[in-house]
Amino acid sequence: MSATEILEELPKLKPADRWAILQRLSELETKEEIDPSPEMAAAIERGLRSAESEPCYTVEEVRDKATQWARRSS
Repeated sequence: MSATEILEELPKLKPADRWAILQRLSELETKEEIDPSPEMAAAIERGLRSAESEPCYTVEEVRDKATQWARRSS
């Protein structure tokens, strides 16, 4: 059966069957491994290193800082 034939049949299915198909497709997609390019791998490595050495802030801290900066620039 071709992809076109499958797509034509989908509207005819019960919602529960369409949901089951969606779940299965999602499972198949998450099982595929990503093979990062050398550039992507290097960027990920830089990000991991900076996450270890740079200070981390909570969302609340960032919001407070942004509010302070906004008040100063007004």
